[in-house]
Amino acid sequence: MDQIISKNNALTGKAFEEELIQNILPFWMTKMVDDKHGGFYGRIDGLNMLHERAHKGIILNARILWTFSAAHLQTANRDYLKAAIRAYDYFIHHFMDESDGGVYWMLNYKGEAINTRKQIYAQAFAIYALSEYYKVTKQQEVLDQAIALFRLIETYSFDSQSNGYLEAFDQEWRLLLDLRLSEKDANEAKTMNTHLHILEAYTNLYQVWPDELLRRRLNNLIELFRDRFISNAFHFHLFFDEFWNLKSDSFSFGHDIEGSWLLAEAAHTLGDEILIKEIDELAIQMVEASLEGMDQDGGLMNEAGPFGLEDSDKHWWPQAEALVGLVNAWQITGNAKYLDHAGQTWTFIKNKIVDRTYGEWHWRVTKEGEVIHSEDKAGPWKCPYHNGRAMLELMKRLPKS
Repeated sequence: MDQIISKNNALTGKAFEEELIQNILPFWMTKMVDDKHGGFYGRIDGLNMLHERAHKGIILNARILWTFSAAHLQTANRDYLKAAIRAYDYFIHHFMDESDGGVYWMLNYKGEAINTRKQIYAQAFAIYALSEYYKVTKQQEVLDQAIALFRLIETYSFDSQSNGYLEAFDQEWRLLLDLRLSEKDANEAKTMNTHLHILEAYTNLYQVWPDELLRRRLNNLIELFRDRFISNAFHFHLFFDEFWNLKSDSFSFGHDIEGSWLLAEAAHTLGDEILIKEIDELAIQMVEASLEGMDQDGGLMNEAGPFGLEDSDKHWWPQAEALVGLVNAWQITGNAKYLDHAGQTWTFIKNKIVDRTYGEWHWRVTKEGEVIHSEDKAGPWKCPYHNGRAMLELMKRLPKS
């Protein structure tokens, strides 16, 4: 396989390491650290202007904690450890609800809770981050915090009657009427997106805490994706009501290819050889489906539906997930075409998505490659996680040079 890689010199672990350590992580370490109020600032806009009084979201902060924990774990860089410690300390002292458990959705710039809803998507990211930080520190209290969040999700969100996980609760864990993760989402009880990130979180937690209930729930999530979320065309269905009636007909190319490798990772973590074979084969079918959204320039377009493309823009995060999903497909099959696609996507990222002037990656470009500056460079949803994780994964999966 190394001979195949050598035909595309751009796809080396060293190339992805350089992008991580020279462009992505320095942005967050030099421009986002809030020395006055603690933790990290909540926003830098698409014109690279810092908003010092922007709200601080749980998703941004959990993803920062995960990213710097994972980066230190892989590189042993002490500066990344310092950033992870900073992220953890702020996370624990400001986002954790000491009275009712779980993590808050949003703080103001001073670190005071202003939205105390318990979005299950957010609880999952907290588990993901804490379990990664535990891998670094081996501190029992960190693992205990992750386990406590797992038990809260299982107590309040797991639907023991119809299976799956309900979306959102108030501070005291009462089910909300408005369940939406964001304004663009449908107000439905069960979503692919939340289930995907519970799967991701439970996979990471199982790697450090191989509990029997956790194993069963992780296996159940894999089966839910196989039986409920993946369509006959191997795209993800996105929204369901409480009783698994489908409530959407659009699909997301980025989620399809992200899900392909996260499902494979979950199956491999459980270690069931029959399941691994089944899910690896399914992952390839999902990658093939996602390639319907791959443009000629190597960029992955955003969304489509029953009547064709609905959003042809190329957002930063599907490009990052495409790199990992394609390399994972190549590792499973040995088929060089997936590596060729990954090389084209990496070229597109370097030419159109990476911000060589100010650092990090642009949120999105148009189908023609024009940068859209109206969305954040850093913010509640723009974090170092998708692109940072992709670089770390490829550093592991590909030869260094």
